[in-house]
Amino acid sequence: MQPVPQPGAGARTEVLGQYFHPVPNDSAGIVVVGAGVSGLGAALALSRDGHRVTLLERDATPLPPDPSSAFHWDRRGAPQVRHSHAFLARLYGLLRTSYPDVLADLLEAGATELRMTENLPPQMTDRTPRPGDDELVMLACRRTTFEWVLRRAVLASPDCSILDGVAVEGLVAEAPSNGDAPIVTGVLTSKGPVSADLTVVAGGRRSTLPDWLAAIGAGPVPEEVEDTGIVYYSRFYELVEGAEIPPRDGPIGGDLGYLKYAIFQGDNGTFSITLATPTDDSVLRGALSTIEAFDRTAALLPATKAWVDPAVSRPITEVHLMAGLLNRLRSFVVDGRPLALGVHAIGDASVCTNPLYGRGCATGFWHADLLASVVRQHPADLVAQAVTLHDLTTEHLLPWYRSSVTQDAEARRIAAAILAGEDLDDPNDPRAFMRSVLREGLAPAMRTDPEVFRAFIRTFNLLLPPDTLLSDADIGARVLAVWNDRENRVPEPVLGPPRPELLDVLGLAA
Repeated sequence: MQPVPQPGAGARTEVLGQYFHPVPNDSAGIVVVGAGVSGLGAALALSRDGHRVTLLERDATPLPPDPSSAFHWDRRGAPQVRHSHAFLARLYGLLRTSYPDVLADLLEAGATELRMTENLPPQMTDRTPRPGDDELVMLACRRTTFEWVLRRAVLASPDCSILDGVAVEGLVAEAPSNGDAPIVTGVLTSKGPVSADLTVVAGGRRSTLPDWLAAIGAGPVPEEVEDTGIVYYSRFYELVEGAEIPPRDGPIGGDLGYLKYAIFQGDNGTFSITLATPTDDSVLRGALSTIEAFDRTAALLPATKAWVDPAVSRPITEVHLMAGLLNRLRSFVVDGRPLALGVHAIGDASVCTNPLYGRGCATGFWHADLLASVVRQHPADLVAQAVTLHDLTTEHLLPWYRSSVTQDAEARRIAAAILAGEDLDDPNDPRAFMRSVLREGLAPAMRTDPEVFRAFIRTFNLLLPPDTLLSDADIGARVLAVWNDRENRVPEPVLGPPRPELLDVLGLAA
C-alpha cells in the first residue's frame, strides 16, 4: 500500500476529500484523527501555535454552504449531531479568550449568547451584579452549526489540511526496545499510511484506540465502564413566523425519576427537546420513539408545553433515538509510565460521560485546549507530554466522570424503585433525605438566593468542581436554611405527572 501523499509545498498532491490546503513540508507534522468538536478544537489550537496539522475524517461529506444546510449534514460517523447539545460557559470562555474570531463567526452564523444573570428568577429580589457574572454565558447553538463554523476556521488556517473520506484503521510505530513504550510515528488509513510527529486521537465514543495500541504491542489500556441506564430521544423545532422564544422564567427541564427531559435552545430560531427513559422501562422506551407519543408527552410536561404549542413552533425533524450510552474512562499512563509515546487521546476517546448532562462538547474542547498547552510546554519531550496530559485529565475531567457515574447509579436505583412500585420517601433512608434537600432546599434557594444561584450555574457550567454545592459550607448552610423553612411556603411546582398518569395519557398499559 502506498503512503498517502503528505500536504506540502511543491509536492504532488491528492485531494482525498473535498478540502485541501498545502502547508510547508518541513516535518511530518501533527495528525488529528476525527473532525468532531474535540478534533477540530485540537487542530485549531495546535495550528495557531504554529504546528502543521493534518486532520483525518472518515465521513466523505463536503462542507455545506451555510448553517441551514449544515443541519442536514450527512455525519454517519457522528450520530449524536441529531441530538440536543449544550455549549456551556466553560466552552464559551475558551472561545472568548483564545478564539474571539471563532466566537464572532458563531454569532454571525446565528448562535445566541445566553447570559445567565440577565435572566434571573423573578423571585430573586437581590439582582445586584457580582464580579465574574460576565463568565456566566452559554451559547445557544445546534451541534451542526457549531461544527460548521469550527471547520471553516480550521480550513482558513494555512497550517491545516482536512482529508475527508479517510478512515483510520491503526497506528504506525517504532518497535520498542528494552521494554520501552512504542513510539507512534503515524497512522494506517483506508488510503494508506500517514506519517506524524504526533498523533491525536479524537475519534469519539466509538474510538478503538485500545485495539490499535494492542496491535503495536502497547497496553492493555485500563478502562472503567458504567452504563448510564438511559435511552434518549430528541426532536428539533423551529419558531413559526412572528413567534418568540417562550419566557425563560422557570425550569427548562425536569427529572421525574422515570423520565428526564430538557429544552435546548439552538441557533436561528431553532430548539430541541430531549426525553430520556430508563433502559429497563420497556413500555415507555418503545413508545417515545414514535412521533405521536413524543409530541403528546412534550405537550403535557410543564416546562416544554409552551414551546411545542403550534402557535409557537413546528417540528423540523423526526424523533431521533440514541441508546447504548456509557460512562467510560480510559487511562493511557499506568503507574507513571505512558503505554505509548507520540499519541494522545482527547474528548470522548479518553473520557466520556452521560450525554444527557450536556457536558461533552465543553469537556472535549477543554481537553483539546489542555492538550495544546501540554505540547506548548513540552514540545519535544514525548514522555512529559503523556504524563502531563494524564495529570491534567485527572485533575480537570476525572471529577466530572465520577460525578456522572454517581448520578447515574442513583438515577438507576430510583427508576428501578418506581417501576417496582416502591416507596421513595422512606424517612429512614438517608438518600430520601438528600433528595428532599435537593427538591425542597436547593431548588427554591436557586430561585431566591443569588449566591446559591451563581454557585449552581458555575458548577453546571464546569466553572467550579462538581462537589461544590455539597462541599462549600456557606452554600450548604443557605440551602439547609431554605429546606428548614419548607413547611412555611407553598409546595414546589410539579415538574410532570407520575408515570401511571403519563401512561394513561399515552394509552399504554403499565
